Amino acid sequence: MCAHVLVAEDDEKQAELVRRYLRREGHTVTVVHDGRAAIEEARRRAPDLLVLDIQMPRVDGLDVARVLRAESDLPILMLTARSTEDDLLLGLDLGADDYMTKPYSPRELMARIRTLLRRSSVRTPTPDPVLRVGGLTVDPARHEVTVDGRPADCTPGEFHILAALAALPGRVLSRAQLLDSVHGFDRYITTRTVDVHIMNLRKKIEPDPRRPRYLVTVFGVGYKLADGGHDGP
Repeated sequence: MCAHVLVAEDDEKQAELVRRYLRREGHTVTVVHDGRAAIEEARRRAPDLLVLDIQMPRVDGLDVARVLRAESDLPILMLTARSTEDDLLLGLDLGADDYMTKPYSPRELMARIRTLLRRSSVRTPTPDPVLRVGGLTVDPARHEVTVDGRPADCTPGEFHILAALAALPGRVLSRAQLLDSVHGFDRYITTRTVDVHIMNLRKKIEPDPRRPRYLVTVFGVGYKLADGGHDGP
């Protein structure tokens, strides 16, 4: 699958390494070295995927993700030298589809890029039906979520997980099954990503995220979507 990949990385040697690997796989590559240029280039050329370093001059990667996610569903793979859980949560909450910590293996990076490109290339030939569970509504065609008529702004990863659960209300889905709905099966992505998305979704759709009524944990198995009529763990 040949694609146009935008690489936003202020380290010129690192950017050149990524560019070489991407070109070996047949991709067209554009490289920029600061956040403002990344925003401008993404708007101008509409790439198929953005490889985004967090620590960049002018505008940092987190702000780049925030701006671009508000405008499109462009797949974003974040790169960072930071490795704390808070950084992971923030990156995913802003709409990153995947997250890698430096130093990383270029081969693993290419594998993750292939996974994101495969997922973003899937197109549904007919609109999916609107999914309703209790007061929760998930509209796949419009990529919209409402709770009791109130809109909930979800990232692409969060939306895919919620839609997968809403399509099978009351049924328990494992983390691996939910991960597949987001990334497609890939051994490089961990099930921890699902837990992060669930935690962020609870903040957006639950009256009390500490006592979820919709996104219920089934310990040792996974998660299910309830109708909101009772408290869950």
